[in-house]
Amino acid sequence: MNSTPENIPKEELIFQLQQAKREVKNLSQENKTLEQENKRLEWQLKEMRRLIYGASKERFEAANNPFQLTLPFEVKENSDTQLVKEKVSYERNKPAKEREPHPGRLSFPEHLPVEEIIVEPNIDTTGMICIGKEITEELEYTPSQLSVRRIIRPKYATGQTEGEQADNEKQKSIIIAELPSRPINKCMAGSGLLSHIMVSKFVDHLPFYRQIEIFKRDKVEIKSSTIDGWQTAICNLLAPLYDELKKQVLGQGYLQADESPIDVLQNKGDNKKNKTHQGYYWVYHSPPQKILLFDYRSGRSGDGPRELLKDFKGYLQTDGYSVYDQFSKRDNITSVGCMAHARRYFEQALKEDYQYASQMLIMIQRLYVVERFCRDANFNNEQRRIYRLQQAQPILEEMAVWIGEQPLDSMPTQSP
Repeated sequence: MNSTPENIPKEELIFQLQQAKREVKNLSQENKTLEQENKRLEWQLKEMRRLIYGASKERFEAANNPFQLTLPFEVKENSDTQLVKEKVSYERNKPAKEREPHPGRLSFPEHLPVEEIIVEPNIDTTGMICIGKEITEELEYTPSQLSVRRIIRPKYATGQTEGEQADNEKQKSIIIAELPSRPINKCMAGSGLLSHIMVSKFVDHLPFYRQIEIFKRDKVEIKSSTIDGWQTAICNLLAPLYDELKKQVLGQGYLQADESPIDVLQNKGDNKKNKTHQGYYWVYHSPPQKILLFDYRSGRSGDGPRELLKDFKGYLQTDGYSVYDQFSKRDNITSVGCMAHARRYFEQALKEDYQYASQMLIMIQRLYVVERFCRDANFNNEQRRIYRLQQAQPILEEMAVWIGEQPLDSMPTQSP
């Protein structure tokens, strides 16, 4: 006999109803979770598209910007107004292309050597008078060329003359000039070639294997192991310069730090040919001197900056990465945030809550106006400090009050 609601016990119906409610609740919760995940993925997709196809600069123009003047486009119509034709004349500046002739090509730098080639007519000019010259200049390039520099040092022996044998070998000594100073002893490469190789690699980003192929066009074969050894030796020579650079960068009392990933080839002993691992360049910038220091590390842990900044004293400005939190606990270091990074979260929040995010972006724009004025006025450090206290500090205090009035759940968080 089939079971019907009439012959099912009441307790069983209540149990089935409760079970159905639980399933509905679970499905509702699962649907809510999926909706949130879908929203997060859509946001990530929009950000990826913006990063790939959007403008490189983060621009913001508020709809109601207090610094932007508005034009009264809305004009009340007057039915009594009569149209009157009026002849208007005006003067305008002539376009530059019509005003002045073409300025011609740019002049060449004066430091470039000049080779003059005189081309005479192909007829006999005897008895003719030269009334002028037509000069045509072109920028020429002479490809770099390998050459052999042969250093010859004559050897002389004392106690004998040419063609005469010495009676006593003990009285004879050899005189020879010292070999001129060279970057790498017993190296076949001169200083010019070594400098060219290093500049080509680290400034022009030309790998060694490409340089080796270029040398082969001149029928000069240099093994990769040889050129690797030259690089190691040159880096050892540059170590004192690097130490002095580090001393100057870390000794100014104001430092900006950031880290960037870089793909690094595996060691030959790892049996992973053509494989790479992710290393990091920790970049330290000294704004007073506008000089940079690069410190390579195999990872992104706090060991690198802890070791490099162990003796640093002053202001350390970072993007808020957690490894820099250790320096806020040191008495001789003052941690400073980055307004550009803080601004980025509000810029990303424009699509979610335009009214809220735009208020903070407008206040940040006011700070940028202060900084732009200091830069354009070419203020020194003391003048910049005084002007910031007068103009920027009130804006920052206004920001602090405004943020304190906002609910925590409305604040933008770091993107997933």
